[in-house]
Amino acid sequence: MARRITGRSHGDPRTADTRAKVKDDYRPSRDEILRYIAENPDRAGKRDIAKAFALRGDDRIWLKDILRDLQDEGVLTKERKRLARIGALPHVAILDIFGRDGDGILLAHPAEAVGPGEPPVVSIRVSRGGNGPAPGIGHRVLAKTFPTDEPTGPAYTGRVMKIFEKRTDAVLGVFRILKDGTFRIEPVERRQPELIVDKEFQNGAKNGDLVEVEPTRASRYGLPRAKVLAVLGSLTSEKAVSMIAIHAHDIPHIFPADVIAESEAVKPATLAHREDWRDLPLVTIDPADAKDHDDAVFATPDLDEKNPGGVIATVAIADVAAYVRYGTALDREALKRGNSVYFPDRVVPMLPERISNDLCSLREDQDRPALAVRMTFSADGRKLRHTFHRVMMKSAAKLAYPQAQAAIDGVPDDKTGPILDTVLKPLWDAYAILKRGRDGRQPLELDLPERKIMLKPDGTVDRVIVPERLDAHKLIEEFMIQANVAAAETLEAKKQALAYRVHDAPSLAKQESLREFLQTLGLSLARGAQMRPAQFNGILERVRGADHEGLVNEVVLRSQSQAEYSPKNIGHFGLNLKRYAHFTSPIRRYADLIVHRGLIAALGLGPGGLTQDEEARLEDVAVLISGTERRAMAAERDTVDRLIAAYLAERIDDRFDARISGVTKAGLFVQLPQFGADGFIPVSSLNGDYYIYDETARSLFGERTGKGYQLADRVEVRLIEVAPMAGAMRFEMLTDPKPLPGSKRSFHKAKGRARASQSRPGSRGRRR
Repeated sequence: MARRITGRSHGDPRTADTRAKVKDDYRPSRDEILRYIAENPDRAGKRDIAKAFALRGDDRIWLKDILRDLQDEGVLTKERKRLARIGALPHVAILDIFGRDGDGILLAHPAEAVGPGEPPVVSIRVSRGGNGPAPGIGHRVLAKTFPTDEPTGPAYTGRVMKIFEKRTDAVLGVFRILKDGTFRIEPVERRQPELIVDKEFQNGAKNGDLVEVEPTRASRYGLPRAKVLAVLGSLTSEKAVSMIAIHAHDIPHIFPADVIAESEAVKPATLAHREDWRDLPLVTIDPADAKDHDDAVFATPDLDEKNPGGVIATVAIADVAAYVRYGTALDREALKRGNSVYFPDRVVPMLPERISNDLCSLREDQDRPALAVRMTFSADGRKLRHTFHRVMMKSAAKLAYPQAQAAIDGVPDDKTGPILDTVLKPLWDAYAILKRGRDGRQPLELDLPERKIMLKPDGTVDRVIVPERLDAHKLIEEFMIQANVAAAETLEAKKQALAYRVHDAPSLAKQESLREFLQTLGLSLARGAQMRPAQFNGILERVRGADHEGLVNEVVLRSQSQAEYSPKNIGHFGLNLKRYAHFTSPIRRYADLIVHRGLIAALGLGPGGLTQDEEARLEDVAVLISGTERRAMAAERDTVDRLIAAYLAERIDDRFDARISGVTKAGLFVQLPQFGADGFIPVSSLNGDYYIYDETARSLFGERTGKGYQLADRVEVRLIEVAPMAGAMRFEMLTDPKPLPGSKRSFHKAKGRARASQSRPGSRGRRR
């Protein structure tokens, strides 16, 4: 029953220091709870809501049940222990300004989808007096958003915090000269049609150039027309398909002159404010083709008789904060980039080569400044203590993963032989101890092999390989994880603000979806708000070696939340850690540079520490670098798709072994395991039945036969069509549908759900 709250008007927003004054027997209505959550996105946890409405005792249990019901109904979602309306904008969001209303007020949409349906409209609030940023139509901005109470008009207002580079309506494509002499634009976006360019609008473009074009007009007949705005480079001469992704995702890739000048003027660091560790035989272990080396390791037995069998593990990380100071041109450009971006044919670095590949690269036998952490572990893998140091070090050896592993496996070479007993074996002994701690912690153990594209000298694909995962890789990974934990613990203990690396537990909605899927395979997942990685590991262990092992791994992966950066700690679910921060790669991640500066400030380690201005901006910076990380991942994925599509363009009509990597109402996505690339099979090409989409079982099944296709099924397909520049491939299914896992009862329940879905507006099945 809805009860009116006394002490405030119905729509009056709360402040941080006020809460509702209610009688002991009063409880807020659902609408009042939802209104509070909308008006207080930063204080929308269960405890915050209980405090706001003065709920105690049994009323708190009642509130917990109400919130759970709202989540089960799909009204609320839970992220980072805070509740939010499904489809609601985050309090800090990236927006694209698209126009003005009748009063001239700027209007924007969120840059990323926040839920089903049309994106919400945000009216942009400009600071009075001209003190704040002055955005305009076409700008992408970072803004704080506030829900409105108006029944009509924009759902939110937004206060601009930062303006990104101006966006345009330009289309990216490859300029092609056809045999008849006409000009076409081959688009790089899959949904963009080809464009015709008239000669007077060629603007100097040559065949194979990557160009920006502006659509000019659409013809009643034939393809639309466009004019070339700019030639961005030649794919033929630069041999760089990655250039498409760089421009398509607006990745800064050319350092401004003032940034280069600043980097060239930097002087090497000295011993001032540093301990001299140059005699400690730290070594770097990296991929064989690595150009920069930002971490070095060393280990030794702990001689303290109070810690029998223990070890001391040392991790030294390049001291980027010694050279990149807050507010400089170098710092502004590094924040703008957020992180380095890695393509098969090039790297777009966060920092200029003078910094990343020279002064901050821990080169063999050269003095280099570093931040180091010395960690003591007990014999069972528990970390007992740690200390941070600002040092000058000298790498004793530059090693590659296979090289170090070969030495441990009994095949040392001229470089690893002399340090095998003194450096490498103690490292492996320490890893064995750290692994005991990891095994006891039980992080999420998904075994997902990573493919690597090997290119020919001309930049085209030579082959795709799955590098062997060695103990050398795992050793470095675990050393880095422990160093990251130590950094977070130290900063938290010193009450120093930082950007945590956070990973939330799967949302309740995703848990329930996974639970329903597992039931179709006769597997169960316990209910409960306090999920642990070990529960997922138990499921994965039960299906190990089974036909549906790959399917279950894939669905468990998709149930996980996305990791991000935040000044508010919620822990790292996947690693099963209470606190975690990125510390070990400041050359390629701005997040790590922030943590370095925090340690320098908190521990009094000299100049270059975190400033008060930086602390005040941490929330905004966390949003920015989380966004640049997602941008980099999308660009890297798109580049791989384009390279593989170009590689397979000459193999039309060939047959391939494939695995179903996605199931939608529109059809099946299939991945070629040999190449790691995806293509699509439209549902319209699946013959012989009326195919219904079952979201729970991740399948398409035939209404008449009950047979169909499910996520992770291994199938044979034929390549029908390739659009190399868009990275798109279309296949034909050659494998017959199969009986799906589960009982007939599960089949009929799925069929009923599908029919119910199709009875709603906008739902439909396919008959083929």
